[in-house]
Amino acid sequence: MTAFRKLTVGLAGLAACAITAPVSAADDAQFDGTITLGAAISLTGKYSTNGGHTKNGYDMAVDRINSMGGVEVGDKTYKLEVTYYDDESTPARGAQLAERLIQQDGVKFVLGPYSSGMTKAIAPVTEQYGVPMVEANGASRSLFTQGYEYLFAVLSTSEQYLASAVQLRAELAEKDGMDPSEMTIAGVFENDPFSQDIRAGVIADAEEHGMELVVDDKLPPEINDMSSTLIKVKAKSPDMMVVSGHSKGAALAIRQMSEMRVDVPMLAMTHCDSAQIIQKFGDKAEYTLCASQWAPSLTYSDDYFGSASDFAADFEARYDYAPPYQSAESAAAVLVYKDAFERAGSLDKKAVRDALQATDLMTFYGPVNFDDTGKNTAKPMVLYQVQDGEYKVVAPTEYASAEVRYPMPKWSER
Repeated sequence: MTAFRKLTVGLAGLAACAITAPVSAADDAQFDGTITLGAAISLTGKYSTNGGHTKNGYDMAVDRINSMGGVEVGDKTYKLEVTYYDDESTPARGAQLAERLIQQDGVKFVLGPYSSGMTKAIAPVTEQYGVPMVEANGASRSLFTQGYEYLFAVLSTSEQYLASAVQLRAELAEKDGMDPSEMTIAGVFENDPFSQDIRAGVIADAEEHGMELVVDDKLPPEINDMSSTLIKVKAKSPDMMVVSGHSKGAALAIRQMSEMRVDVPMLAMTHCDSAQIIQKFGDKAEYTLCASQWAPSLTYSDDYFGSASDFAADFEARYDYAPPYQSAESAAAVLVYKDAFERAGSLDKKAVRDALQATDLMTFYGPVNFDDTGKNTAKPMVLYQVQDGEYKVVAPTEYASAEVRYPMPKWSER
């Protein structure tokens, strides 16, 4: 039988993960001074990089809340902890572990995994048992068409990810005296639920402006090479290229475009920061446009982390790297749970679920307000650009901290 690795962290600001024995459902620590949140996340496998970012965000928020007095529910005060299992980036394992958390460990409140595919595997389990799940890293719009009543997402959904990039391409065309309908797009999308939802959003946004997708390629989940797609891009000379393939796809695109000298006026991608394109590729990453759920330069703030820039500084001091948005949104998910517990005045699952539905909260990550499907409809996406080795917000205009640099110079001119 495959062994399950269980990690429980958060009490007393533990800096290291402790290996623990399984907890009986009858031994309910939630009513003995501790609220236990359960999470099956990717500590190994293809999503392990972003799984690590997710865990770091959860841990940082748990420790911050505990250090500031914990959670007040009625006349009692509780500390938070998180019980983790490694889902190995495998949906079937994620569903199995979600059931283990609920049925064997007695967890009544779940934090989401990393990725839409993993969230889709777990959501039916939490729904079956009436266990709330606040998730921060499953953006697929199809998650919110299933009628789930116990699923809540703090992030913007996937069809919005590259909308600002298409809009920016239209605005720049008009600035150059051209009609946006003259613009062409090359699209490269991993064949997974998240990236295919992004593709649907790009197609809808392109159609709105009359733009044509001259390359529309699906790449396998194990993305190791996109050279054949890049040959097509060279041949079609599109006005913009968009890429969605998680952190592995982002890194691969930068590396192979530089090696093959593929020139495009605009390049927009997802997962730039989690792929660490600046750190790994230096000047080769310059001019890349990056879809983001969050940026440290935004003016959001709360009582726990202060401003977005305060969170970024604290995160970097703790983990020795700048926070990707996956960590920021994960920390926000814990803040949402804390707020719901206190407003519910109870640790009853249904009462907490109802409190989550009524959430109207400002965090360092942005506003959180869930619609009837569990989507956060209050927070917009942003688009930043790599400029002189830093991420600068360039769209939407009202959130911009810098002017977009356009067009990307040809590789022969760099």
